Amino acid sequence: MKSIFNTYILPATLSTVFMMSSCSHFEDMNVDPNNIDVVVPNALMNPLLYDMGTFSSNRNYDFTWQLMQVGFPYPATATGVHRYDITPTAGNGTWNKGYTWLRSIREMEEAAINTDQPVYLAVAKTLQAYSIGMLTDAFGDVPFSEAIQLDDGISTPIFDEQETIYRALIDGLEEANDIYATTESEMSNNDILFGNSGDNNENITTKEKWRKFNNSLLMRLLLRTSKRTEMNSYDRLKEIIEAPDKYPVFESNADAAILKISGLSPFNYAWNRRQDYTLTITKAEFFVNMLNDYEDPRRPFFMSRALSVPEKEDLGYKGIPAAHAPAATFPFTPSIPNPDLMIPESLGTVVHEIIMPYAEVEFIKSEVYLHFGDLNNAEEAYKKGTIAGITQWIGIPSPGEAYFENPLTSFNGTLERIMNQKYLALYMCDYQQWFEHRRTGYPVLPKTEYMLHGGEMPKRFMYHDRLSITNPENYRIASDKLEHGDSPLSRVWWEK
Repeated sequence: MKSIFNTYILPATLSTVFMMSSCSHFEDMNVDPNNIDVVVPNALMNPLLYDMGTFSSNRNYDFTWQLMQVGFPYPATATGVHRYDITPTAGNGTWNKGYTWLRSIREMEEAAINTDQPVYLAVAKTLQAYSIGMLTDAFGDVPFSEAIQLDDGISTPIFDEQETIYRALIDGLEEANDIYATTESEMSNNDILFGNSGDNNENITTKEKWRKFNNSLLMRLLLRTSKRTEMNSYDRLKEIIEAPDKYPVFESNADAAILKISGLSPFNYAWNRRQDYTLTITKAEFFVNMLNDYEDPRRPFFMSRALSVPEKEDLGYKGIPAAHAPAATFPFTPSIPNPDLMIPESLGTVVHEIIMPYAEVEFIKSEVYLHFGDLNNAEEAYKKGTIAGITQWIGIPSPGEAYFENPLTSFNGTLERIMNQKYLALYMCDYQQWFEHRRTGYPVLPKTEYMLHGGEMPKRFMYHDRLSITNPENYRIASDKLEHGDSPLSRVWWEK
């Protein structure tokens, strides 16, 4: 326990209760029963993966829904995130979580080396790209090269520039791909993400599934830097797409990084009670109207039907405008989230928690093809991504080609059309809708006079509020590099 406390998270302080509960939970799971002193890398994976899946669902629901006009608290009399009120502490939990994960990943790396299991070194690099990629996308420059090194005497780590971080993560994913391809070591089949995934494909190993996840993440990171011409993102993505043997990626929802959670201990649903998922939350008008316009089969799985007041007549699917006047009232009961999607009535019913969907890979391909003027392949990938985004949820059958007979869903050769469907496919997937909106400006969200900052979309979280005390010099250096200082309106490197 002492070593975990001594090498835990950077300058920001986590609560003692969280740390003690986490340590006791992990310590019981992270030892080889035949050698009590040896930490085995595969034993570190399940608690980490479960935490990532739970976090992804919760943060999309709590934060991204509001920014991206999917849903928000109602009644909404306070300013709130959907009115672009990003408080100084809004990112504290994400900061803490990111470095908690990094600590576990560093332990996995060390354990992989100590036990001569290079495949888990590759897994660590994959998970590092996922976790640190999210962290730097949310904040910009963050500690990385000197992070989690208190035992080495580094208590005030530097903030690495985002470009440096991205290049390191991309290089790490390339290295991991080579390890997955060449190592003879195999993986345990008991990890909750890809082990025993139930895809009925006996010809693909757990290691090969991780390799596909790794290279799909590589595509995500490269696309995120598409505005930075020095990264040659589209050219590099084209090379990956054209070399599937060298860079295998997700090819179906069965490949995707989606946790199948039954709600049975220790892998409980992300919400404790059904009412916690629906209480005081309404669906936003923009999101609901998009699904209505598309005649989308996801509607009953995502939300309830609205009712008139007081007659309680069925109004179909109907939301409330985000960022409306704080005193506004509406003459109907709006659609609310359907709890069956994430926390069913019957314990043991499997739900999906999305870490990275297959649909995202197809939309990346579609954008790359569009960039190079290959409209036929762009359309094919667009359709695959759209159908995958619908069918990644349990119980939703494919609408087939009929879905694209609607002029609003048929491929029209624009980036906006691709991004609108990508927005829907990233439902419940951490901050990805927000990150992609910052990169592309899509979907085009309505603005209101009640939004702060003149309706300008927030670009980042402010740094953890403890950093100005615990790491003041490096915090000042990082803040001074931002165009508006440590503000939600300062763009990160890949946005410029």
